[in-house]
Amino acid sequence: MQARFRQSDVRFEVANGHLVRTVTAADGRSYIHRCSRDVYESVAHAMQSVGPDGATVDTLAVALGAPYTQVNVALEFLKERSCVQTRCRRNYPASDIVFEDAMIEFLALVEEPKEVR
Repeated sequence: MQARFRQSDVRFEVANGHLVRTVTAADGRSYIHRCSRDVYESVAHAMQSVGPDGATVDTLAVALGAPYTQVNVALEFLKERSCVQTRCRRNYPASDIVFEDAMIEFLALVEEPKEVR
């Protein structure tokens, strides 16, 4: 059984048009998940029209017909950048223009200088 990463470093970057989420544990273990720009934009559009019941990764993935992992990466980025708020395990738009906010954050990430490794 795999243990969750209790303390981890989460980084987002855009590579080859995909949103990339890299999670690194304190012990050095890591994993990388990606989300295509099409799925990211679909999630942002879907969050724009979320009703009073909010949305979860599951409901978004089913509604969009998109891979669960890609929807999760998009949603985690939107939460980190305060485009989406989570209350009682459900996600809600943080503003009336969540799609525009989401695209601003995505494009700002594209323009960030890359780390030299």
